[in-house]
Amino acid sequence: MGRGPQPIKVLLVEDDVLISAIVADELRDYGFVVHEASTGEQALGWLESEPEIAVLLTDINLPGDVDGRELAIRARAMRPDLPIVYASGRYAAFGLDGMVTRSLFLPKPYSPAEVCALLARLTEPSH
Repeated sequence: MGRGPQPIKVLLVEDDVLISAIVADELRDYGFVVHEASTGEQALGWLESEPEIAVLLTDINLPGDVDGRELAIRARAMRPDLPIVYASGRYAAFGLDGMVTRSLFLPKPYSPAEVCALLARLTEPSH
C-alpha cells in the first residue's frame, strides 16, 4: 500500500510570540507541518537540520545578528529553490530591492487564512 502525500513543512520565523502562535496554529489546521523560530540564527539551524522544509515565511525585523533580509540571503544560498515569503509592517522602509530573487512580500497585518492560501500555492507540485 502506497503512502499518501507527505505534509508540507513550513519554517515560520517570527519574534512576536502571539503572531507566531496564531499563524502556526492556522497553518497546522490547514495541514502544514510548522517549525517555528524567533531569530534568524534559530531559523538557519532549522534549515541546516531539516532538509524537507518546503517554504520559508520570515518577518524582516528580527532580534540578533541575522534579520529577515540576511536570513533570506543565506537561505537562498543554502537552498536555491526554496520559496521565501517576507512579512513586515514596514514595507516602505524595506523596499523591493532588498528582496532575494523569486521571493514574495506579504504586508502586515495579514490574515492567517491569507498566509495558508499563499503557502499552499507556492508549494503546489507544479510550482
